[in-house]
Amino acid sequence: MSQFIDLLKNRRSVYGISKEQVISDEKIEEIVKEAVLHTPSAFNSQSSRVLVVLHEQHDKLWNLTKETLKKVVPAENFGPTAEKMAGFRAGSGTVLFFEDQAVVEGLQQQFALYKDNFPIWSNQSNGMLQLVVWTALENEGLGASLQHYNPLIDDAVKAEWNIPASWKLMGQMPFGKPTAQPGEKQFAPIETRLKVVK
Repeated sequence: MSQFIDLLKNRRSVYGISKEQVISDEKIEEIVKEAVLHTPSAFNSQSSRVLVVLHEQHDKLWNLTKETLKKVVPAENFGPTAEKMAGFRAGSGTVLFFEDQAVVEGLQQQFALYKDNFPIWSNQSNGMLQLVVWTALENEGLGASLQHYNPLIDDAVKAEWNIPASWKLMGQMPFGKPTAQPGEKQFAPIETRLKVVK
C-alpha cells in the first residue's frame, strides 16, 4: 500500500492527550497553513477558514465551552460533560474550522444554476480540510479528535477571537501528545459499502 493510505490508516480519534510539546508551534502553523493552501474546493472557492488556538488560548476555548454548556446541560447531569471538557483542555492546542458564508453566497449569486449545491460543496471541502489536518498532526506524533460544539459556542468564539460574522464554525479539533491508545477500530462489512462494476 502507498504511504498515503498508511497515513490514513494511522489516523484515529485520540481522546487521551497532554500538553507536553511534541513539535514546535511553528511546525503546527506550517502544517495547518499547507493544509489550507492545498486542500481542494469546488470552483476553487477557497471558502475554508481556520483559527488555531495554542496553550493559554486553547485553555480559554475549553473553559468558554464548559461555561456555555453549563447553561444548557442540567446540573445533575453535568459531571460527564465537565470531564470531557477537562480532557480536551488537557491538550496543547485546538484547530477550529470555519466556512466563510460570504464566499458561499457570492458563488450562489454568480452561478445560480448550482445555488443549492454550494453549501453542500462547502461542507465537503471543509471535511477534506479536517481530514488533511488530522492526518498531518497524527503523522507528527500528535493525537487529535473532532468535536462539534457549534453552534452553541459560535457567538462566544467570534467575540473572544474577533472572528468575522460571515465565518460559520464547523468543528473543533483538540490535539496534544497522546497519553492513551485508541481502542480497536471496528469496520462494517466492506461488501455493504463498496460496489465495483466493470
